[in-house]
Amino acid sequence: MSGHSKWSSVKHKKAARDAKRGKVFTKLIKEITIAARLGGGDLSANPRLRTAVLTAKAQSMPNENIERAIKRGTGELGGGQLDQVSYEGYGPGGVAIIADVLTDNRNRVVAEIRHLFSRHGGNLGEAGCVAWMFKKKGLITVERSAVSEDRLLEVALEAGAEDVSSSEDAFTVVTAPEDYATVRKALEDASIAVADGEVSLSPENTVRVSGHDAQQVLKLIEALEDHDDVQSVAANLEIDDEELAQLTA
Repeated sequence: MSGHSKWSSVKHKKAARDAKRGKVFTKLIKEITIAARLGGGDLSANPRLRTAVLTAKAQSMPNENIERAIKRGTGELGGGQLDQVSYEGYGPGGVAIIADVLTDNRNRVVAEIRHLFSRHGGNLGEAGCVAWMFKKKGLITVERSAVSEDRLLEVALEAGAEDVSSSEDAFTVVTAPEDYATVRKALEDASIAVADGEVSLSPENTVRVSGHDAQQVLKLIEALEDHDDVQSVAANLEIDDEELAQLTA
């Protein structure tokens, strides 16, 4: 598998537990707000906003929450100013990590992110130190039980997907960021259930970790994801399926 799909597989296996943390709506509202602020409130003319709204609806966010977040972003409703910033560094085992943040206080958040890296055996680095290892991609996860590989390939590639790969329990459809919404809609129109999906930074290649390093780097990623201002985390780790299942049980 490509680095993209290996990271997608790791994220998918963590998703069931992470979803219980109750912070999904908060992060989605922030993303909708910043997307509307940067590109306007028209979904047809703002691909980032369109993707954010699609993700929010997939998480069953009420329409009024979505509309309120868009209006806050376009200035129709009041709200604090949010800054978008990325923090880069290395975790245990030399795993490259990027945390994308939306915050109203850069000074506070950089100190907190540095502390999380240090506490879990990593190091916060300078801007650009690992960004070159990642590219923005659309990643769509489909459970293996939902569709045959041949059918998924046919629909996804015809809709403009770049690649389809498989792991033990799921397929990963990889798209260019601008094609994510189109490919996802094509899958749904073909009655292929989408388990998860997003446009995010994905690694071009991976670093295999195991044992203590694997345990510590997952703890670091989870600590970053739990931070209120962190929208998403990307990492280039690779962990064997069996060990990952044990660590995320």
